[in-house]
Amino acid sequence: MSTDAIVLLKEDHKTVEKLFKRFEKSEDSGEKREIADSIIEELTVHAHIEEEIFYPAAREAAPDTKDHVLESVEEHHVVVWMLSELAGMSPEDERFDAKVTVLIENVRHHVEEEEDEWFPEVRKAMGRKALQELGARMIEAKADAPRDPLKLPSARA
Repeated sequence: MSTDAIVLLKEDHKTVEKLFKRFEKSEDSGEKREIADSIIEELTVHAHIEEEIFYPAAREAAPDTKDHVLESVEEHHVVVWMLSELAGMSPEDERFDAKVTVLIENVRHHVEEEEDEWFPEVRKAMGRKALQELGARMIEAKADAPRDPLKLPSARA
């Protein structure tokens, strides 16, 4: 696994996208619950390393990304509340699939903005060595990251 911070975040994005596709194809409520639980954990850990490590470093290295970072934190705020609601929701609830669908739409929009609009700016501003050091810190932080979305700073933003 690469330790480049942006590559690491993109790998996380791909992992979550695979879970989204599995959810969209599934018709079994038990399987949907398992997939939703995996989505909750993956997105919570991912948001943690972005908010605690990547976003502050990106903002410092590329001050022009400030508005992107602030918007991303607000998008996280919406997502983490949806994740917390999903965690306690039965897959038999008539709103379960709809809530996951809206979550997926929000996350796909967020990923597209990050990858297309501001990751290239951050890569240019930080350079390879700094991104690799940052990525190593992010990998370490994953082990201790909260699994409860409401423990993320953006839950209180």
